Amino acid sequence: MNFDFSDDQKFLKGEARKFLEANSSSARVRKVLDDDGKAYDEDLWKGVAEQGWLGAAIPEEHGGLGLGHLELCVIAEELGRAVAPIPFASTVYILAEAVMLAGSEEQKADLLPRIASGELIGALATSEGPGVLSPNALQATVAGGKLSGTKLPVTDGDIATTAVVLAKENGQPGLFLVDLNAGGLTREMLKTLDPTRDAARLVFEGAPAQRLGAAGEGFALLEQILDRAAVLLAFEQCGGADKCLEMAKAYALERYAFGRVIASYQAIKHKLADIYVKNELARSNAYYGAWALNSNAPELPVAASAARIAASEAFWFASKENIQTHGGIGFTWELDCHLYYKRSRQLSLVAGAPRVWKERLVSQLERRNAA
Repeated sequence: MNFDFSDDQKFLKGEARKFLEANSSSARVRKVLDDDGKAYDEDLWKGVAEQGWLGAAIPEEHGGLGLGHLELCVIAEELGRAVAPIPFASTVYILAEAVMLAGSEEQKADLLPRIASGELIGALATSEGPGVLSPNALQATVAGGKLSGTKLPVTDGDIATTAVVLAKENGQPGLFLVDLNAGGLTREMLKTLDPTRDAARLVFEGAPAQRLGAAGEGFALLEQILDRAAVLLAFEQCGGADKCLEMAKAYALERYAFGRVIASYQAIKHKLADIYVKNELARSNAYYGAWALNSNAPELPVAASAARIAASEAFWFASKENIQTHGGIGFTWELDCHLYYKRSRQLSLVAGAPRVWKERLVSQLERRNAA
C-alpha cells in the first residue's frame, strides 16, 4: 500500500511552490495586509486561475482539469506555506464542492465553469452570531425563492459573488445558492485577526435564492460539505505549520547568544522537536483524510474530523513556537512570523472550531462502536 503522493502529484506540488514563491511572497501578502481597501491579491487570483488550480477537482465537462482531490490537496498545502491572500478556500473547498456534491445539472453547468475560470468567488454563510447553530436557532428564512436574514461572520463575504447559505424553508433547514450581485443584500465589513482573509456581515432582504440539494436536508448536506473542506483546510494548515518549522530552524541556526547558536541549546531543540512531532501527526491524519476524500470512503467523517483537529493544533502550535524561537524580534511587525500566527487562528475557525470537530469525532466514534 502506497501512503505517498505519486510522482506526477509531487511534480505538481513542486511547480506550485515555484509559482507561489514568485507570485505570493511575504511582500505581496503585506500589500493586502497594509491596505484597508484591498481585500485580496487580484493578480494572484488571476494567475491561480490561469494555472488551472481553481478547477483542479472539477470535471473536464464542466471546464475543470478533472484531476481529482489528491491534486487539490498538494495545491492546498503550498497555498498554506505561502499564506496566499486569495479566497481559494471559500471558492474551491466550499462553493465548488457544494455544487459538485449536491447541485443540479443546470447548477453545475452554470457555476462550475465560472468557478474554474476565476469569475466567481464563493462564501459560506451559516453562522448568525455567537453560539452553536441548530435548527431551532436558525433565523434566516427562504419564502417564494427569496432569502431574508442576517449572517455573520462570513469569510470573504465582502468580495464573494456567490454564497452557500443555510436557511429555513417551510420550517425545514436547507442550503441555498445566492447570487450576491443580484440585489436584496447589504454588506458590512468586520474587523478580523487576519486582514488578508476578510469577513463581513451579510443582511439579506428578499435576495433571490436557489435550493441546493433536497428540501429539509440543510444540516446533513452542510456536514458533508464541511467534511470535504476540512481535509483540504488540513493540508493548508500542514503547509503553514511546516513553513513555521523551517523559519524557526533557520533562525535558530544563525542566531548567536552567549557565543553559541541558539539551536545548540536544549530548550530550543525541544521547541523544534515538539513542532516536528505535531506536524507529523497532522500530516498523517491529513493523508488519511485525503485518501477518504479521494475515494469517497465511508470513513470520511472520522478522517476529516481527525485531520481538522490535528492540523489546527499543529499550525497554531508551530506559529506560536516560531515566534518564541525568534524571541523579542519575533513579535515585531517587520518579521513574517505574525502572518502565520494570524492565518493559523483564522483557518482554525473558518469551518468550525476544533472544539466542535472534537465533539463530532467523539459522536462518530461512538456511533461506529455501537454499530
